[in-house]
Amino acid sequence: MQFPAETLARAVAADPTTPALTYYDDSPEGTGERIEVSRKVLRTWVAKAANALQEGLDVQPGSVVLVDLPAPHWRLAYWALAVWSVGATLTVDAHEGADVLVTGDPDSEVAGDCDEVVAVALPALARHFGTELRSGVMDEAAELASFADDFTAWDDAREQDAALVTAGDRVRYGELLDDMGQLPADARVLVTTTDRGLFVRQVLQLLALGSSAVLVRGEGPADDDPRWDAEGISHRAADRPHVRAEPRDR
Repeated sequence: MQFPAETLARAVAADPTTPALTYYDDSPEGTGERIEVSRKVLRTWVAKAANALQEGLDVQPGSVVLVDLPAPHWRLAYWALAVWSVGATLTVDAHEGADVLVTGDPDSEVAGDCDEVVAVALPALARHFGTELRSGVMDEAAELASFADDFTAWDDAREQDAALVTAGDRVRYGELLDDMGQLPADARVLVTTTDRGLFVRQVLQLLALGSSAVLVRGEGPADDDPRWDAEGISHRAADRPHVRAEPRDR
């Protein structure tokens, strides 16, 4: 089997400059920004976040990290990969007990129950969270850059360890790349699901298949949007688990 860190490393080794993620923010409250993240740049974001978890917050195999960020979003993608790089358990279920919370809402009720909180500003160019944070909350935008660009886990996860908790289900590390046939290899794939558990697995699987994801956050992008031809999108990923990606009609 491949652990997520190995999947990302192989993708970078194959071609570091290929886009891993292209993100469009079409949400009503968003900035309308387009962000493109190459495989090499994604690895850097993952390494910095993983170092923040391991060195700054003492996350290790057996720890549980709740990542409460919207899907589909490029920041959710690298935080998920960072949790898996450390070998911890990623949960996207707010009711699941967690050692660390990574969130865009550090004043939420869930945040009040967590000792360790990372506040994430969603805009790409943010240099600080934007509001005053309570003592002890890590401001990702201000602090993440101080962590190293390379990461080495202190301990390794095991194949049978829980990698993901989503909708009450536990997915083991050895199962993360199951159902690979649902997604195409060597393709540009439109990803629009708001299911966070499905989204993080789709990103990982697309990396393993040599494909790249075009993420669109917002209400149902039209199939005939001219951006999709410009992006070279060939398939659209399912918005529900256990459904195959469909070729996009041009």
